[in-house]
Amino acid sequence: MDKANLSGVSEFVLLGLSTSQELQLFFFAFFSVLYVVIVLGNLLIILTVTSDASLHSPMYFLLGNLSFVDICQASFATPKMIADFLSEYKTISFRGCIAQIFFIHLFTGGEMVLLVSMAYDRYVAICKPLHYLVIMSQRTCTVLVVISWTVGLVHTLSQLSFTVNLPFCGPNVVDSFFCDLPRVTKLACLDSYIIEILIVVNSGILSLSTFSVLVSSYVIILVTVWFKSSAAMAKAFSTLAAHITVVILFFGPCIFIYVWPFTTYPVDKVLAIFYTIFTPILNPIIYTLRNRDMKAAMRKIVAHYLRSKKVSEIPLVARNSLY
Repeated sequence: MDKANLSGVSEFVLLGLSTSQELQLFFFAFFSVLYVVIVLGNLLIILTVTSDASLHSPMYFLLGNLSFVDICQASFATPKMIADFLSEYKTISFRGCIAQIFFIHLFTGGEMVLLVSMAYDRYVAICKPLHYLVIMSQRTCTVLVVISWTVGLVHTLSQLSFTVNLPFCGPNVVDSFFCDLPRVTKLACLDSYIIEILIVVNSGILSLSTFSVLVSSYVIILVTVWFKSSAAMAKAFSTLAAHITVVILFFGPCIFIYVWPFTTYPVDKVLAIFYTIFTPILNPIIYTLRNRDMKAAMRKIVAHYLRSKKVSEIPLVARNSLY
């Protein structure tokens, strides 16, 4: 990293989403609200899953981990992007840029594998219901989460190995709101064709393989339910349709940006918003608000909080008389 830093570039300039002052003020308010909703919504899921004993099951354990990853994924660049809307000069240090590349590939790589784990959980629950608790034991769930973080770590370290020692000797303007790997690679003072091939292979294998496994698992589930009853088929399709929507919104932009990074388009910035901001806010909606058990547990927590708050507001003398 120091070698690259000595090559002439100590910071990068981020162009952001827009140069219009009016739009930047709108984006500041809009994305500030979205970020708060992402953090509070996913924290509520984690709190609900950990505090309600009825939700101590494999599905909700994986959902809680997904919410944690979503908070991390939304936090690696969004706070800086929001702050930059109020700044005339949007810059990031060389080390900060490398850190953003590290974290985006760590969290997105981990989330891809975690989504596959959740699909496997639904496959076992629907296709092998009698063996569900045996197959999806606490040990299995822990291993699946560890594997997701391990794959994310290996993926991001391999991506960094291609870029961390690239020589940057002049151009330092990144046309995005964060250090997007394809755009940063193109700023290197050498022919980046081989590097881009390696990025395609690395990102392509992970994203396309996990996407294929997800689609295959959904097809197997639907085919299995098809032979049971039409009502079960309708229920499964309703649930999986929402899951598939999230998968497409998450994987689509990733595949478009990172599997074909040789040509960058202005729309890439918009697509990057989907997997850094919109997917983390959609996951709580898709996986939680459509789930009766989760909604009931959340209402219980909110009711308990409001009841505790009312009790704390009662004067001490009156409170003692109640007991």
